[in-house]
Amino acid sequence: MIESTKKLLLILILLTSFASAQETIDKIVAVVDNEIVMQSELDFQVAMLVAQKKANPNNPELKGQVLNNIIEEKLAYAQALIDSIAVTDEDINRQIEYQISTLTQQYGGKEKVEQMYGMSIEKIKRELRDNVKKELLVQKLQEKKFGLIDASRREVEEFYKKFKDSLGVIPERNKIYHIFRNPKLSAEVKEKYFKQALALLDSIKQGADFAVLAKKYSEDPGSAVAGGDLGFVKRGVFYPEFEAAAFALQTNQLSGVVESPAGFHIIQLMDRRGEAVKARHILVKIKNESTADLSAIDFLNNVRDSIVHKAGSFQDFAKKYSNDNETSSFGGMLGTFYLEQMDKNLLDIVSKLKDNEISYAKRVDYSGGNYGYHIVWLEKRITQHKPDVEVDYSDLKRLADEYKKQKLYSKWMDELKGKIFWEIRL
Repeated sequence: MIESTKKLLLILILLTSFASAQETIDKIVAVVDNEIVMQSELDFQVAMLVAQKKANPNNPELKGQVLNNIIEEKLAYAQALIDSIAVTDEDINRQIEYQISTLTQQYGGKEKVEQMYGMSIEKIKRELRDNVKKELLVQKLQEKKFGLIDASRREVEEFYKKFKDSLGVIPERNKIYHIFRNPKLSAEVKEKYFKQALALLDSIKQGADFAVLAKKYSEDPGSAVAGGDLGFVKRGVFYPEFEAAAFALQTNQLSGVVESPAGFHIIQLMDRRGEAVKARHILVKIKNESTADLSAIDFLNNVRDSIVHKAGSFQDFAKKYSNDNETSSFGGMLGTFYLEQMDKNLLDIVSKLKDNEISYAKRVDYSGGNYGYHIVWLEKRITQHKPDVEVDYSDLKRLADEYKKQKLYSKWMDELKGKIFWEIRL
């Protein structure tokens, strides 16, 4: 998905940056089946490779390598058509929406995207559509041919023997677990704010104006000023709990009190248009209280003491007490991370621990102003070292898988070049 996004970004820049070149001097440099490669496209791809990968622009082989890559992409597309590979309009639309969302986040709003590319969002979508379809067809074909490629133990060992002197060193990595507590989740605190939301819902049912209450009490600043109006939205924009409730409503129907990670919502469906709904809501946030914070910290430090004094394993306590639903069932395991993969908060904690040590409770901040507290257990630190088949098997296997795929891909490309018309016209 990331590589596809990068390519689509390049396509958009290509459409704008080389418009003048297309109007003046341009020529066909290659033909692949029914597709052509223009000089402007080749020059652009070379320039991007130099900028992104720090490639040597004076390398006499660079242009030929880039052209070969372009030709291979078009050969794969031609084969996808021959094999009747198909993608749905839904797949294409989803990828386009993902791309527009990426651009919007990158440039800080749809208006800025339109200014950047000199065209409306709708026109950008139309310009992207053909290339998105081609990208997805090629991706689907490659997944079909190479998605299940898996190097055997023998192949991993052979890969290691062949390349061990050129693999460099494996950076330090740390296997870590945590137990997380969210101060918001105490029953007393939640009950307090649930009752506030319920009181607002009762007021609306008794005739109070929804918009007036939203402006006065809703803690969603983006919609409160508009009486809680969220506009038309499709699925995938809001929290799943919110969407499940909103999309289940009939027009003008009120929901009950709906809980999401943001807090408690009262939702009213205003209109429905195809796969999009227009809703308004009142948000009551679950606010942390100082006693809740202190309680979470004390609880975690007591858990730590219990584990240190052999009252139970870290994994058992995590399964029983951690509020992190994604890791609690796995005994609190966050994973094995290289140093550069950890955020500053986690790195600061782990760097002070020795093998099999547990930190005291530390605050951890998330997006949207959310936070909590956790204790972290460093099960094992593996220092920087030369690759070893036993210690680093999973990392070496990933490399061996890619090596095997690349060899099969090269063989496949040779086959395509022998049966699909292609010609370089440089």
